[in-house]
Amino acid sequence: MTVAGFTFNAFSENTYLLIDEATRQCAIVDPGCYAPAEQQALREYIKSNDLQVILLLNTHAHIDHVLGNQFVLTTWPGTPFLLHRLDLATLRAVSTYADNYGFPQYQPAEPTGELVAGQPVRIGETELEVRFAPGHAPGHVVFYHEPTATVIGGDVLFQRSIGRTDLPGGNHAELLHSIETELMTLPDATVVYPGHGPATTIGEERRENPFLN
Repeated sequence: MTVAGFTFNAFSENTYLLIDEATRQCAIVDPGCYAPAEQQALREYIKSNDLQVILLLNTHAHIDHVLGNQFVLTTWPGTPFLLHRLDLATLRAVSTYADNYGFPQYQPAEPTGELVAGQPVRIGETELEVRFAPGHAPGHVVFYHEPTATVIGGDVLFQRSIGRTDLPGGNHAELLHSIETELMTLPDATVVYPGHGPATTIGEERRENPFLN
């Protein structure tokens, strides 16, 4: 599996393509593309690399991670959209505040299926493990690919930081528990691709993250 990353919108949110090299199938994770130029960048990358979009995945449903959901579903019709059921309310709330955040053209999208911890997600020949990691958001999940030691982590763990817990549904103790049980149990060499900022590793954060020590 190959990971391609893009940074979109005013929140500098990281959108990821998870690419199965054998089949050229891919999943789009947390599409934050709102501006037409951002949407064009994602579309052109997929086209120029001969990729087939087969899944839309949200780690969680805060506004910065879902701005491009409907764009994806419109551009690649019939794409399954999966979200953990405990973040449905978070997703549906976005329409009530998007305009106030400066995103008046936000278009809501409804999931077509659920992400369930322990039930793998397949992209071609690639299998992702779904790990439930609430605290930043009630239905937050992370995706783990053991063969490449890769985590798509959303807003749980960052380089030298952790996710904020002051938003509705946030819980600091729950977030720390999620990090300890779902991420710090992984090998030190595991690369974490977060929802904001640069990639890091489990080992680096175990040693250097001031919120975990």
